[in-house]
Amino acid sequence: MFTDKAPHLDLHGEIVSMVEVLVNDFIKDNYLQKKDFVVIIHGKSTNILTKEVARVLKKNVLVKSFKINNWNLGETIVELNKLD
Repeated sequence: MFTDKAPHLDLHGEIVSMVEVLVNDFIKDNYLQKKDFVVIIHGKSTNILTKEVARVLKKNVLVKSFKINNWNLGETIVELNKLD
């Protein structure tokens, strides 16, 4: 599966207030490295991190699209915009 080769950010154990900083830094770093896709692992227990990740990704201009992985509901697959 292609997500095995994509860069991953694991948010297990993180507090909600840190998610925005961690996700935005991860997105920016991978955008500058010209990555097409990244994976954010948030778990699937209470959906608190899942909702926060979605909120942050919606606001990030470097994100082209994102969706929950159908095969693993505890991770989000993110497609990045192309570097000009």
